Amino acid sequence: TEVLKNADAACYVAKDMGRNRLHVYHENDAELAQRQGEMQWISRLNHALEKDQFRLYTQAIIPLDHSNARHYEVLLRMVDNEGKTIPPGGFLPAAERYNLITHIDRWVIKNTFRLLADNPDFVEQIHFLSINLSGQSLTEQNMLDFIITQFKETGISGEKICFEITETAAILNLSTATTFISTLKKLGCWFSLDDFGSGLSSFAYLKSLPVDYLKIDGMFVKDIVDDPIDHAMVKSINEIGQVMGMQTIAEFVENDEIKGMLREIGVNYAQGYGIGKPQPFDELLSRSRNVTPIRKIKSQ
Repeated sequence: TEVLKNADAACYVAKDMGRNRLHVYHENDAELAQRQGEMQWISRLNHALEKDQFRLYTQAIIPLDHSNARHYEVLLRMVDNEGKTIPPGGFLPAAERYNLITHIDRWVIKNTFRLLADNPDFVEQIHFLSINLSGQSLTEQNMLDFIITQFKETGISGEKICFEITETAAILNLSTATTFISTLKKLGCWFSLDDFGSGLSSFAYLKSLPVDYLKIDGMFVKDIVDDPIDHAMVKSINEIGQVMGMQTIAEFVENDEIKGMLREIGVNYAQGYGIGKPQPFDELLSRSRNVTPIRKIKSQ
């Protein structure tokens, strides 16, 4: 049994490395160890989905024009059986590799909508929440119907939800992505193209995608102060976005100097540890309950 298991693992590594090749099993093989570690996530992720061991977090996205619009991106964490919080980098790659990511996307959408439905005052206070969708969800046959059903069952307005899709996923599934986006935009939803600038043909495909926001890849933003090439890339992406009627969001904004330079360039929004660290969604909701809506102040 052990020999067959090891041979099977070596076979899959050979496939991952390009197929039509040999991969010899060694006890201390790093690539095999990584794959076997990922395979262990299958049962852990299924267990987490079954037992609701995921937790929703949020991170602020602030406008750089000094307005008070409130935007948040919904993030995900996993809690193991010992109560330890696991960041998304620990489990999402395995979820994508073993086709569990669409189940996780559904969990996030369903639970985010439920929290919004239970907290109508918070919904009034925000412009919208951003929810990440994987490339697999864009092509999953029933995902669109699932999302539409969540809107109908919870009564949440489409204008309160922005779906984030990565540039790579959108380009690889251009026709499907365009249909997906167009259908949900009819409900009032917003769309953001995440990690923009990381692909080789970004600008060529942009005209085909009816998105509202461009999220500038953080690898260009984090060194913008010291690297003139990164500065030029951010400036270029921002200018193209503005010409096309899209607003821009810079991620990985880690300090005031970066934020000031982005404002100078004309980027619309900023997100990152210099703006606000991820926090549990429940904590954000608790604080929001203590905020007196402006409409009540005016009526007194």
